[in-house]
Amino acid sequence: MFEIKRYTPDCADEWNRFVAMSKNGTFLFDRGYMDYHSDRFNDHSLMFYDAKGLFALLPANAGDGVLYSHQGLTYGGLVTDGRATTESVCQLFREMNDYLRTVGFRQVVYKPVPWIYHSLPSEEDLYALFVVCQARLTGRDVSSVIPSTDSLAWRRDRRYAANKACRNGVVVSQNDDYHTFWHILTENLQTRYGLLPVHTLNEMLLLRERFPLHIRLYTATKDGEMLGGTVLYLCGKTMHSQYIASTPEGKHLHAVDALYERILKTDFPQESDFFDFGKSTLGYSYDLNGSLMSQKEGFGARAVCYDTYEWTL
Repeated sequence: MFEIKRYTPDCADEWNRFVAMSKNGTFLFDRGYMDYHSDRFNDHSLMFYDAKGLFALLPANAGDGVLYSHQGLTYGGLVTDGRATTESVCQLFREMNDYLRTVGFRQVVYKPVPWIYHSLPSEEDLYALFVVCQARLTGRDVSSVIPSTDSLAWRRDRRYAANKACRNGVVVSQNDDYHTFWHILTENLQTRYGLLPVHTLNEMLLLRERFPLHIRLYTATKDGEMLGGTVLYLCGKTMHSQYIASTPEGKHLHAVDALYERILKTDFPQESDFFDFGKSTLGYSYDLNGSLMSQKEGFGARAVCYDTYEWTL
């Protein structure tokens, strides 16, 4: 039997401690990250207790009778530690479904944490979705991932572009010039897709201040002018590319290839087990950006899926 408690701000420290020692949580589940945009969502995160204390967390929000894996996050499934077993997680989902019916929910939309972010195997929830919830797979986005060992060789065009960037005098470094990079990023997204970054500059600066060990900016410059950059999230054993953009001149000089030459061949293998380029699907699972996917695969990346499940209560 589990006691199910809705998260409230006075539980933040307990929540954060559990995330930090969990087997599949990342800093995105820390309330310091989740709550930067708390005004946009009706938070209905859940905390599950057994006789020994806090057993699991579910980052979530509510809307129109639906419980969503938190919509402000890329993923947001059940967060557990080493005590979680398949049988106990199945029982948790039975009791959670009863709780959700009691408080008026009629449906659940669930985004499990992709396996590359697990520090230990953590797919008990996927089994419970099938056996207990009879959940349907309703979305499958595809990302591109490189392992730090036994990785594939770069494709010839990517090697050529990185070498050309070096010959052209493009220099890559870590720095904190988020203001200049955000201008490049915003122009890039508006021109190509008619979109804005998910985070405003002020939001990213706030998150960088709160999580200095987990958020990092690399930039590519020539003669002191920024040509492009990438914001990386360091999530346990996985390094994730949250944003990447370059100027028209940066594209001509292959700034992105220079960035990844430095990151993938120098820093990443020393710090992480996986490098996640992020999703190449735009809006819907079926809308694959083939050219973007091909570029990532040129660096030796291959597919890892980000799934969405739904079930009726």
